[in-house]
This record gives sequence, structure tokens and C-alpha cells, in this order.
Amino acid sequence: MQPTSKGMRTQIGFFGRRNVGKSSLLNALTRQQVSIVSDVAGTTTDPVEKPMELLPLGPVLFIDTAGIDDIGALGEMRIAKTRQVFDRADLAVLVTEAGCWGDFEELLMSELLHRGTAVLVVANKADLRPGEDALHAIPEQYRARAVAVSAAERTGLDAFREALLASVPPECLQPPAIVGDIVGPGELAMLVVPIDKEAPKGRLILPQVQTIRDLLDSDAYCMVVKERELRAALDRLKTPPKLVVTDSQVFLKVAADVPADIPLTGFSVLFSRYKGDLIKQVEGAMAIDQLKTGDRILIAEACSHHPIGEDIGRVKIPRWLTQYVGGKLEFVHSQGHDFPDDLPTFKLVIHCGACTMNRREMQTRIRRCADAGVPVTNYGLVIAYSLGIFERALGPFPAALEAYKTKVTMKEKR
Repeated sequence: MQPTSKGMRTQIGFFGRRNVGKSSLLNALTRQQVSIVSDVAGTTTDPVEKPMELLPLGPVLFIDTAGIDDIGALGEMRIAKTRQVFDRADLAVLVTEAGCWGDFEELLMSELLHRGTAVLVVANKADLRPGEDALHAIPEQYRARAVAVSAAERTGLDAFREALLASVPPECLQPPAIVGDIVGPGELAMLVVPIDKEAPKGRLILPQVQTIRDLLDSDAYCMVVKERELRAALDRLKTPPKLVVTDSQVFLKVAADVPADIPLTGFSVLFSRYKGDLIKQVEGAMAIDQLKTGDRILIAEACSHHPIGEDIGRVKIPRWLTQYVGGKLEFVHSQGHDFPDDLPTFKLVIHCGACTMNRREMQTRIRRCADAGVPVTNYGLVIAYSLGIFERALGPFPAALEAYKTKVTMKEKR
């Protein structure tokens, strides 16, 4: 059975000083030796991930991090990895020792709350302070979101588990639809799926699989075809599909084969709405018109795949944009959870659909781009814009289409 992808799991990060028992707490909660535990401070190096089912919530991803008070050059690298987890944690578990709270914890709490991250405080090692209120050092304003436990003695774990469930943000309990709000029960979506060199052997890529599942959850019909069979498949239908969704790489051919009265979009555009902010990324695509020869462009990929042949991010998008601008551009690539700090040096950030990331990490990246004053957009939106079929691709999303037309009207008035 295929496990739920990390990007669709509620991600719960454990943060705190070195040696407060983050790893021991995670091991006790999961009843497994997820992380190596020792009395030596700084045992945890890279973040350790543990996917599991936390009922009644469902699939979650626990992330154990290195102590963020680590020292030395290696410690700085560990802290950088821990801060990456800040970007994607739907819920942060701030672990401290019972009876201890200082400037470090206050700064960590302020950082998490500034990001809008839900926080649960856990006072660990309560067994070392028998007869005391293990929470007495925690400031009053945080007491409502705090529990006391002893990972070593396995006490307080039931209360910790209940507090975890109560602290999960509402959007994790009711995630948005990918396409089920557009194609309803009894309606048909036709998915166009090219099988090229980068298609994984024996299976479909993640956005396609997740879209199919979302349609089934919505009691909709789903028909999957390759681009070469699309026109024949449409001719065989008695009733036109409610929506056609295509891989962005064949946008132009599919747009030519699908009648204008049938709504059309791309998987990547769907995921711009699902994981990110479609309207902001629509506005970001319009920044293509401002690009000039020599501008730096960041292309960010959520997954770490080995590019081959006509890779979409390494070859096709750079080629299409270079042709559109009419001059050489400088392209920089990032992969996985790496995302550069020198964002102001870029004129545009182009992100993949982020199917392997959770929604919070993608939205954090959009916020970081906004703070840096750099427009950010999405693979499918860039392709549709550069190929002249932008309005067609936005047709199924009235609010985004209206935002685009408004921007165009304002631009023309200038």
C-alpha cells in the first residue's frame, strides 16, 4: 500500500535546547526508537522524521530537531537545518525542562508565534522535581498551551497526546480540495498525462495521483489519457467533461485539441491554489513582462530528482523564458527544503507545484518572497503565460482570472 506523502501529512516539529529530552519524548510518544538518545548534548544532528497515524487526526509527520542552542561551526549547520523545519511545522512542540524557562525559550516562542505557528509547550523531566508544579516557570500567558511529562518515566503522555490533538490548526483538520470543488459528484474530469522519459516507471507522478484521489473522494468521474489520444477520447464522449487538466509541458497542444467551451487548466495551476496562493502567483507570473537580459531567476523544486533529457525546470522553462524575453537570463536552482537567503538578488522566483511539500512550507516561501519584494509564481503559470494561454488556464478559477484582468486594466491605464 502506498503511504500518504509527507506533503499531505500534518507536520509536528519538536524544538528546544540541547538535552531537554526532545528525542526521548518523541520515542515515548511513538513507542518506537525513532531518534538516538544519550546524555551527550547534541546527539541529534539532522532532523529525524517519523511518519505515523495519530488518530483521530490521521497521518502526521513527527520531526525531531537538533538543539537550537548548538555551538560551533557544526552547530550552526545543525541550527540551519532546524530552522528549515520552522518553515514547515504546522504545529511546534516547544520542549523545556520542568521548572526552567529563560530568554532562549521566550525568543523561540516569539519566533514561532510571529510565524503564526501553533505551539504546544511541554515541560519534560517532571520526575526530577517531585512535589513541585512542573509548569510554574512557564509564563502565565503560555500555561493554557502547556503540559508536564516525564519521557523517562512514561508519565503524562496521555495528556500530551490529547494536547497535541487539541493544538492542531483547524486547516489541518479540513484541508482544501485540489479539484473536488470544481468537479462535483457525477461530473467528469479528463486528465492528460504524458508518458515521457521523466515519468516514473510503473506509476504516475504525485500530483496526478493526488488529483485522481481527490476526484474519487468527491464522487466525481475521472478519465486519464495521454496527449496523443486526447482528441479521440473527447470525440467518444456523449457529454463533454466538466474540466480538462493537463501536464503543463503539453499545455499548448492540449489547448489546441480541447474546444474553447470546455474549461482547461494544468496540474501545476491546481497545486498553486492547493498548496500556495494562486492570486499572488498569478501576479508573480505577470512580472515576466518586466524581465530583462541578465536578470537572475530562481527556479525552486520541492523534490530532489535527477534531471534527465528535456527537464521542465532545467531545460524547458529556461528555454521558453529566454525566447520570451529575447535575451540571456541567469537561472539558479534550489531543491528540497533548501531555499536561498539572498532572495532580493532575484527578479523572479518560479516554484514547482510543491506536491511533496506541505501547505505551510509553500506559504512560508511565498511570504519570504513578499518580504524580500520579489514576485513568485509557479511552473504551470509561467508556461501558460509565456505560451499565450494564460486566461484559458485561469478559466476554472474566477477570482484569479478577475485579479489578472484587473491588473491588466490597471497596467493599460498607466
